[in-house]
Order: sequence, then structure tokens, then C-alpha cells
Amino acid sequence: MTAAELLRSDLRLITGLVPENSRVLDLGCGDGALMEHLRDERGCLVRGVELDHADIAAALARGLSVVEADLDDGLAGYPDANFDVVVLSQTLQVMRKPALVLREMLRVGERAIVSFPNFGYWRIRGYLAFRGRMPVSRSIPFSWHDTPNIHHTTIKDFREFVTANGGELEREIALLTSDWHRSRIRRVQIMPSLFADTAVAVVHARR
Repeated sequence: MTAAELLRSDLRLITGLVPENSRVLDLGCGDGALMEHLRDERGCLVRGVELDHADIAAALARGLSVVEADLDDGLAGYPDANFDVVVLSQTLQVMRKPALVLREMLRVGERAIVSFPNFGYWRIRGYLAFRGRMPVSRSIPFSWHDTPNIHHTTIKDFREFVTANGGELEREIALLTSDWHRSRIRRVQIMPSLFADTAVAVVHARR
């Protein structure tokens, strides 16, 4: 299996949305897998921000530039328009201040790419409606008492969220990801708010 195929499906899709040789800031970069791929395969200049010490160590071991910071404190260390692309993958829902994070992404980058689980997915709705319990799935693999997800958004909610925080939705890609690690990505064209469990959005500041 190639390095690209080892990436989560949303990260593989994000890779294709990032222009070659662009300046990229990856927020909540984890162990740096996406950054490494963008650097090695797309020729990008990559920088990362992460809070977890083990992930920072793993990213540094890949030869990547990563700083330790809490995204909920903003990105004061970065000047305006310093990056072509700012990425936030599967992290928005764990932020205490998601609006601040999005506004900061649009300040320091020309474009923001955000991926997030769609809590409006029909299986999640049905799980809660018919079982009377908080759902657990591949895209939301946590029990209610130990989940890091504190802001549960849907695709429709996210659209309004972007507009309310000075952004414009440039592109929205809805996905059905029953297995994060399979090479084929299934895109949802019909009623994505209901039939997609994950979304990837490209956003720019309102002009």
C-alpha cells in the first residue's frame, strides 16, 4: 500500500485540493502524516500546530516543523495572509472556540480547508431516535462520556457558521466513509446533509 493510501480518506481528498508548491499551515496536525505527504508529493512548504506531545514528537521525527500551541488561543504568532492554505481536519468539533479558530484561519490564509463529521447523517439520527442512546460509529467512535467532540455540527449548520464568521463557501464535498483507510472515496451528491457522514469544505474570506 502506498503512503497516499495510508492516509485517512478525508486527508487524501484534502491533498488533492492543495495546490502544488503552496504554503500550508496544518492546524491540529497530529503526527504530521498529511504534512509529510504534502511536502514530499506536492512540493509544499508545510508548518504545523499541535498540542499533544506524542504527536509533536512523531511529527518532528518526520523532519517537520511543528509548534506547540492551543488553537483556542488563536494564531497571534502568524501574520495576516502568511499561507496559501490553512487546514483543519477532523478538529473543528473539539474546539472550545470554533468561531475564533475559523476567523483566524481566514486571517492567516488565503483559503481554509476544513473536514468534519456530519452529525446530521441518517444513521446518527436513527441511532438516537430508535435506540435512545448517543450514537457510536466509525466517523464518531467515542462514547458520550469520553468523547472529545464538544460541538456537534451538521453540513447545514456549517454553511451558516461560515457565513456568520465572514467566510464564503467555495466548495463543499460530502463523503461516505465506512472505512477510513480504503483507497476509494465515495462522494455523496444527493441530500448530503442526510447521506454523508463526513464533509470537506474549502472556504475563503468574504470579499
